[in-house]
Amino acid sequence: QVQLVQSGGGLVQAGGSLRLSCAASARTFSSGVMGWFRQAPGKEREFVAAITWITSTTYYADSVKGRFTISRGNTKTTVYLQMDSLKPEDTAVYYCAVQVAPSSTVTVPWVYDYWGQGTQVTVSS
Repeated sequence: QVQLVQSGGGLVQAGGSLRLSCAASARTFSSGVMGWFRQAPGKEREFVAAITWITSTTYYADSVKGRFTISRGNTKTTVYLQMDSLKPEDTAVYYCAVQVAPSSTVTVPWVYDYWGQGTQVTVSS
């Protein structure tokens, strides 16, 4: 069982920055993917970014490309999401997730095995 503990988030004005962190309880996976999703009220959970564990290949949703950066920590059990140039439409609950074994896609939530508790990000206009 892998537990993911998130930190960061909060309230920021449009154009500002926030950084989210996600720490895994144990290094129980040597391959796979860590990703970030978000869910706004009344909307489906949507893909934000992902990073592969072995090669550190990154993937981004078009809506955040160039503004958000996903990265891994030195301990290799932590992933970060640096969010710059935030917009009101980025307001959502953000979730980190782990895909233990690689699959053919990283952008859909059902291929991920473990989820963090979620953290609110609110961007005011």
